[in-house]
Amino acid sequence: MSLFNVYPLFDITPIAAKDVYVYDKNNKKHLDLYGGHAVISIGHSHPKYVAAISNQVKKLGFYSNSIQNPLQNQLADKLTSLSRCKGYQLFLCNSGAEANENALKLASFHTHKTNILAFKNSFHGRTSAAVVATDNARIVAPINAQQKVDFVDLGDLEAVETVLKKDKTCAVIIECIQGVGGLDESTTAFYQGLAVLCKTYNTLLIADEVQAGFGRTGDFFSFQKHHITPDIISMAKGMGNGFPVGGILIHPKIKASFGLLGTTFGGNHLACSATLAVLEVLEAEQLMQNATEVSEYFLAKANKIPKLKNVKGRGLMLGLEFDFPIAKLRKKLIHTHHIFTGSAKNPNLLRILPPLTITKQHIDQFFKALKQALA
Repeated sequence: MSLFNVYPLFDITPIAAKDVYVYDKNNKKHLDLYGGHAVISIGHSHPKYVAAISNQVKKLGFYSNSIQNPLQNQLADKLTSLSRCKGYQLFLCNSGAEANENALKLASFHTHKTNILAFKNSFHGRTSAAVVATDNARIVAPINAQQKVDFVDLGDLEAVETVLKKDKTCAVIIECIQGVGGLDESTTAFYQGLAVLCKTYNTLLIADEVQAGFGRTGDFFSFQKHHITPDIISMAKGMGNGFPVGGILIHPKIKASFGLLGTTFGGNHLACSATLAVLEVLEAEQLMQNATEVSEYFLAKANKIPKLKNVKGRGLMLGLEFDFPIAKLRKKLIHTHHIFTGSAKNPNLLRILPPLTITKQHIDQFFKALKQALA
């Protein structure tokens, strides 16, 4: 049986990883500045993380959500403490797409409306409603396209209000820093204005923190810089440090009822143990503070790079924008300098999404390689 060929693959086969390094089958060491799409938050194979999962699977790896699971309550309490999102309710699932799917469904249940408002260059997942709210027609199948989504420019409050006035929109879904789209973000005035419009027109505001959340921007969630209160917060990637975990935080004004949402694997014992370990390491090793400090160092180094057009992003969710496509540069960094980086919908943008354990020494290594690759 062959694999369904949907991924263009680099000729690298990792067999082990430790902190910010990945080792391939030829025992070559690669600096990981991409974290597998921003998934690796506390470093590969962190000992506390490995111990937590190992100890849990020895006892109980999985049972359904039809029984009591105290680990879910522990996770909810720890999330409240670190994120400072007091009063929210937690629903656990398995991925970012599933988190956004449940967020959109919940918004429709709550408002009794059907339409979605999203932003150009957005990416929210590949499932039914999430993929239609993603600004990429190429991945929207005809069965998905029946759902109604209005796309507006990021930052355009007038366009938002024009749509919301029609009273058909159940939710506005937004990445406060766009990920796949290219690390664009708007102003605090825009995000605060957006929150006001959502309240005015009985529309739920969903903050998609799937990529930016769990400390990547230096704040626990990227929206917190703008002092807004979303109705639903979706999260996933860095949440489980590689273990499949997703979830939504739900404002207390949204009421639960039996059967409203459901999942087979979401919130299982291993997933909770993985996420609790991530939160404990984030706090104990002050990784959000590290993200801010290393980011400042990165930005200072970036300003000295020739041919650089722009630096985008915040914390350790960063992008280097050039005036040429970066595909060849990225390949050179991987194959010649053994450094993983990422691409974006913007073909000129090199994305940097390393583990939050990265140090200034690693940043020096990257910029030395980048200068050589650009020469």
